[in-house]
Amino acid sequence: MIQFLLNDRLQQEATLSPDTTVLEYLRREAGRCGTKEGCASGDCGACTVVLAEPQGESLRYTPINACLTFMSAIQGKQLITVEDLKHQGRLHSVQQAMVNNHASQCGFCTPGFVMSLFALQKNHQQKEHFAVKRGVEREEVLHALSGNLCRCTGYRPIVDAAFAACQQPPADQFDRAEKMTLERLRAISPVAGQITQREGDLSLLPSTVDELAAAYTANPDARLVAGGTDLALEVTQRHHRLTQLISVSHIPEMKMLAVTDTNLLIGAAATLSDCMPFLAREFPDFGALLERFASQQIRNQGTFGGNIANASPIGDGGPVLLALGASLVLRRGSQRRTLPLEQFYLGYKHTALQSSEFIEQVVIPRAAGSTLKVYKVSKRLDDDISAVCGAFNLEVTDGVVTRVTIAYGGMAAIAKRAENCEQQLLGQPWQAATVERACQALMQDFQPIGDFRASQEYRMQVAKNLLRRCLIETTSPETLMRVTQYV
Repeated sequence: MIQFLLNDRLQQEATLSPDTTVLEYLRREAGRCGTKEGCASGDCGACTVVLAEPQGESLRYTPINACLTFMSAIQGKQLITVEDLKHQGRLHSVQQAMVNNHASQCGFCTPGFVMSLFALQKNHQQKEHFAVKRGVEREEVLHALSGNLCRCTGYRPIVDAAFAACQQPPADQFDRAEKMTLERLRAISPVAGQITQREGDLSLLPSTVDELAAAYTANPDARLVAGGTDLALEVTQRHHRLTQLISVSHIPEMKMLAVTDTNLLIGAAATLSDCMPFLAREFPDFGALLERFASQQIRNQGTFGGNIANASPIGDGGPVLLALGASLVLRRGSQRRTLPLEQFYLGYKHTALQSSEFIEQVVIPRAAGSTLKVYKVSKRLDDDISAVCGAFNLEVTDGVVTRVTIAYGGMAAIAKRAENCEQQLLGQPWQAATVERACQALMQDFQPIGDFRASQEYRMQVAKNLLRRCLIETTSPETLMRVTQYV
């Protein structure tokens, strides 16, 4: 049985299909049609809702795409929709800010924008509670709205509404009920391990890694679901039925983020949003890349392990992890093995995972004197897929390249290292002539395809230019600054 709060009402659902999305549940089961279906792929944000869950002695508010979230993910959480904001006949301050700033045109996208702004307001209040009060920054606003599209091009008044909503907002019903909501969420029974919801369907919610390993061994044909941001597309886009699902989203061990003397350790179920600041402390370029990974709603649900296991050639995590020499801790039953990521990708969407084996942890060696540069080239800055993603991890001593690992996404059927390019650089002066020879070697490493995102020739030229940019940024950053002023 799945238990959660629908605003302030305890819901217990025992008869839902495992692949029921939150959007489907809200519109068909709960009769809440304020949450809209736009794209059914997590691109437009019209279906944005907010999940609240305990974080210390307060609530953490997280906007998500309801169209890509299976109901198992909201076990033990509070689900808030646009219908819940109006209280005692009065609009919520976020809704009133939208009205005052004329921020709604056709109105279809408005509920999603309202919920993203609601989460921004709540989380900004949390920051101000523990720090010096300050107004919300424009960058924070744009970041919060990056996953919401307005087809009427009404962004300026929506941004104005965001500033107004976050400027000394009055206490609302959620603030007043926060202590009680925390108590009610903590009182919800912990995940029981197995939930058989309907005859012929199976939904498993293990709470430990050992339970997960046992469940997967007993049900090898089941599909693992973490954030579900890719898996759910099989339901929403291809109209497939997923009758056996094992959720990994309720296992604390698989969400952990830890640092040792030599490695960064990331649980496979850690969300991309949680990984972003964690990785940015050690590798600033990696954190900046994740900030451009899809949208905030996707990052709040999508997981590091899911991005790797998906094995997409244009997944942004793969090339960076390859360049960093990452390895994976794989679990099958009671057995664990550690496999370099380079040996994990076998072919297009094909990995080294065995039957009933899953990624438990990602291990990333710490910087140790090297420099990581990462570049993503896409048609849009936010919420877009890479045409080419390049990652360059190198160490230069006295002007000579003493260690180098280069990997690209979008250039082959898998994320792949540029080994011939690396050989042209290793032991050579880090200068333009060396880089030009390495650029020519890229043509031995890759024969990229052309598609609607980029032609074969464009991809190869971009791959070369990213290496040249890496040289400029690490030797003459002021030159690049002068150039980009005119771009």
